[in-house]
Amino acid sequence: MVIIIMRVLGIETSCDETGIAIYDQKKGLLANQLYSQVKLHADYGGVVPELASRDHIRKTVPLIQAALSEARLNGLELEIDGVAYTAGPGLVSTLMVGATIGRALAYAWGVPAIAVNHMEGHLLSPMLEMNPPEFPFLALLVSGAHTQLIAATGIGKYQLLGESIDDAAGEAFDKTAKLLGLDYPGGPMLSRIAQNGMPGRYTFPRPMTDRPGLSFSFSGLKTFAANIIRTGPDNYQMRADVARAFEEAIVETLIIKCQRALDLTGFQRLVMAGGVSTNQLLRMNMSKMMQQRGGEAFYARPDFCTDNGAMIAYAGMLRLQGGSQTSLMISVYPRWPIEELPAIIT
Repeated sequence: MVIIIMRVLGIETSCDETGIAIYDQKKGLLANQLYSQVKLHADYGGVVPELASRDHIRKTVPLIQAALSEARLNGLELEIDGVAYTAGPGLVSTLMVGATIGRALAYAWGVPAIAVNHMEGHLLSPMLEMNPPEFPFLALLVSGAHTQLIAATGIGKYQLLGESIDDAAGEAFDKTAKLLGLDYPGGPMLSRIAQNGMPGRYTFPRPMTDRPGLSFSFSGLKTFAANIIRTGPDNYQMRADVARAFEEAIVETLIIKCQRALDLTGFQRLVMAGGVSTNQLLRMNMSKMMQQRGGEAFYARPDFCTDNGAMIAYAGMLRLQGGSQTSLMISVYPRWPIEELPAIIT
């Protein structure tokens, strides 16, 4: 059964960013509010779940009010047709904040609610752009917690082709940045100093590219970097050289695996999403590779690559329109494989 859902409020609280957005099927994105907890967790060198959940409690409702104001809505039943909230994967304590608030609002407004898979939100985020990809396509979901290759043939029609067996690419970026003495979050800072690195000074391995398959492994690159840092000169140029070699290894490995997956599926479209997809070297080289293959690469704007409410509102709208909705029972799923999602007809 297809239901007409025109306007959806999206709530994202899976980790350390509070994202609230309102998406309208005809008018597009009406509001997009985002609060980052980076400064809160910087002193600890990583996300502290208890602090993160408490901050979501403080910020979620004010951001919802700000989004309604931005969209010039009052939050009445006739103005919001549904509420979408991230139910997983993520930190259980932070997921519970968004799920509880989202489900309560839907009940109070008398509209349906939908629990959204965070990774499906990322996968669909390029569809928020002016030139959205059409199915089928290969999706590379690359972030601090996930590195996955997925064959996508429709909404909910996802086949996992390969994923990281240890550290995700973004996690490897952050851990190596910490070894280099860079502040949290270190991934973007590592990419910045890599621009000053000397090409060819160090050569990192391209893990798991010398054997068949589509799995990833990035933990060894961190160890490789640690050995260089321990024995090399302690100066800025050494850190920049290591950063450049490390980044090039990550990017080339991702491209090699994407080429294999494209050969396997025969797809001509590639979607890249998640926080690491903002990496400029990765975008440039991935676009070049797809152009050489006669295909096309699709990315979301940087604001939609990191965690955000817009992707949750959009994914939620599609699922609500397909007839899905969540019961009054509030459940979250810290581990929620994207391939287990039901297919829908939009």
